[in-house]
Amino acid sequence: MPKINFVGNLKKFTLISAILIIAIIVFSFVFGVNLDIQFRGGSIITYSYEGDLDMPAFEQTVNGAVGTSVSLQKSENIATGQQTVVVSLPGTQSLSSEQMNTLSDTVQGTFAQNNLQTMEISNVDPTIGSEFLAKCLVAVAFASLLMVIYVAFRFRKIGGLSAGVIAVVALIHDVVIVYGVFIIFRIPINDNFMAVILTILGYSLNDTIVIYDRIRENERMQSRNAQIGELVNLSINQSFKRTLMTSITTVLAMVVVTVVAVIFNVDTIISFSFPLIIGLISGSYSSICLAGPLWVKWQENKQSKASA
Repeated sequence: MPKINFVGNLKKFTLISAILIIAIIVFSFVFGVNLDIQFRGGSIITYSYEGDLDMPAFEQTVNGAVGTSVSLQKSENIATGQQTVVVSLPGTQSLSSEQMNTLSDTVQGTFAQNNLQTMEISNVDPTIGSEFLAKCLVAVAFASLLMVIYVAFRFRKIGGLSAGVIAVVALIHDVVIVYGVFIIFRIPINDNFMAVILTILGYSLNDTIVIYDRIRENERMQSRNAQIGELVNLSINQSFKRTLMTSITTVLAMVVVTVVAVIFNVDTIISFSFPLIIGLISGSYSSICLAGPLWVKWQENKQSKASA
């Protein structure tokens, strides 16, 4: 069992997290937030094609036809071998039927050798996109509230409310880190972002609960005179190997998924698996290095006020 002084190094851990969060905020203002069509509206057109499609030339042709910049996602169905390219045109106004037809005629004529065929066309109204984003944020907030209530009830004998609040603080830290991955690597924030967030909430909370559970068990066995910092350090070190191995196993699985997605150029999977890897690492870090030590700080401040 390791003997790491997590509680004593709280200032170092909070400094690392503060630097990362500040950097993410700066990146957000400098580069802006890249919302996908689901959240800000626009048009999505899916084409099937044959052969080797010249993506830079294709993007330039589409940009010229619609008069604005677009984003492209190329994928291949491994089972059937069908190749597709998804053209996303985010904007406040969706393309009309005439504009859709003009675009399709242009790309089909320019890349006749690739036998481009229109598979699917969809428009997303900006209002609907905004409502979808709002509902997703409400879902995350509601999930966080339920987590506070659950942790507060389950660990009520060791100050459940404070444990629940600190657990949510750690979760917010992980959400910000995942958000930073999307911002820094210019990944459009879409439904994959919400999927990663909800997945991380589950993993991070599980790690935190394991540590809280160990704290509760040790409190029963330890002397009442034992320092709370020593108790939490002991509990985190006892849980350290289990938490780390669980995270490493999941991270390695997602690394394999990411590598396969990169090889086959499946952007939709990459935009989920890569942020999830960083989120899993952040979740383990926040559970081990932040949640327990911050809870100790809360309890010590509470005891100081009571004795004053």
